[in-house]
Amino acid sequence: MSELMHERVRRMRERVLIRAWEYRQRHTSHGAWFRIRRVLLDAAQAWTLSDQDADRLERTGHLPMPVGGELAPPKRMFFVSAEELRTLAGREPIDVRLSPQLLAAANLALIAHTSPRTSGS
Repeated sequence: MSELMHERVRRMRERVLIRAWEYRQRHTSHGAWFRIRRVLLDAAQAWTLSDQDADRLERTGHLPMPVGGELAPPKRMFFVSAEELRTLAGREPIDVRLSPQLLAAANLALIAHTSPRTSGS
């Protein structure tokens, strides 16, 4: 019985530590997680880029999304067209979600959803 109680206490402490870490992440981020989710909501596709391709996008006038600089380590996130993406050699597709692959990427190219056309507008 004593060992069972110790296990329950250990699991409860573990949950409390995880919850405290989650609260700390949310409160010290100043809304960065909300803003990155909002950017991903607008993206239909996500691609990782090489540093050279990200540098090229910046040289051609693309500005990285400000929310990428708020993350640690900072990320360069660009919205590009499908045509522009095809010209970039060092690209690899990833899922459009907060995944370990997305968070590990230093450079991201995002393709926005296309707007549906409405008749009469």
